[in-house]
Amino acid sequence: MTVRSVWWAAAIPGAEAPFDTAHLRVYYPARPTGSDAERLSGVFPIEPSDTPYPVVVIVSGVNVGQEAYRWLATDLAARGYVAVTYDWVGELFGGLRGITPGVELAAARPDAYGTRPTTPSVPAVLDALAGMTGPVQGHLDLGNVGLIGHSAGGTVILQSARFFPSVKAVAAYGTHTMVATMLGWPAGTVLPAQVESPVLLMAGENDGVINGSADRYGEDAATRRDPISRTFDEALPATGDHLHVTFAGANHFGVVHPVDETAARAFLDREATVDPTKTRAAIAEVTGAFLGVHLKKSASDALTEALQSPEVAEIRRR
Repeated sequence: MTVRSVWWAAAIPGAEAPFDTAHLRVYYPARPTGSDAERLSGVFPIEPSDTPYPVVVIVSGVNVGQEAYRWLATDLAARGYVAVTYDWVGELFGGLRGITPGVELAAARPDAYGTRPTTPSVPAVLDALAGMTGPVQGHLDLGNVGLIGHSAGGTVILQSARFFPSVKAVAAYGTHTMVATMLGWPAGTVLPAQVESPVLLMAGENDGVINGSADRYGEDAATRRDPISRTFDEALPATGDHLHVTFAGANHFGVVHPVDETAARAFLDREATVDPTKTRAAIAEVTGAFLGVHLKKSASDALTEALQSPEVAEIRRR
């Protein structure tokens, strides 16, 4: 399958210029024609045989650029999805600016949580895709959307997905819904996920970033449980469709390639003890098969096979 990409932009409602635009990259299955238009523009037509394509939006961690997820986006496009990454440089915390999945802290406080999304970027991206022109126009199944989030990007989609009726599946890596005490919650609070679709919650055995951030949640370091496991046990509704998959020897940035050592918090991470290439391949197989079941109504055989990978250390269902 030939994969090509084009760019687009989304306006973020309520954000102040110049920090009010997300820049999208849209990856799609393409059919080269050898035409002059193709040669001169570099834009290939979409592969028309399987349209409209389910849409998968990848939501980044803080200060992790969208190029870090290109490997996953191209893999998904080759599997018959239109995959979308984006960079939004906006407000972070304490007056800092950087790449953000969009975290509306006021929506995560006790008096507001569960009444609206905690991220403004995801609905803005979905709205922008609806008006997109170019080779994907008319070929997007925007009623059949998957969300993939990493780190803080995973948190906001777990906190927000049910507010977007088109979302049929959620996958997240290295993320949880524990909430900082500074927002007014009691120590150790796990917020209920705002999801009405199946969730694939993924983790690496050697995640050092989540461990390095755990003091935000007010728990005793000697007795606290893993936030990702607690999220799976306590935050998700018990439907039987959710999966918790732990990857052997992988770290917090196991879903990222390449890792940019000049930004984000990779300096907190533990070292991966499994070849990251093998980890990414396993993540792609598991994620692609999970989305196939829930976005394409594929048989579960491929997911069963993917979960048998030697890179998978543990599987739990809920």
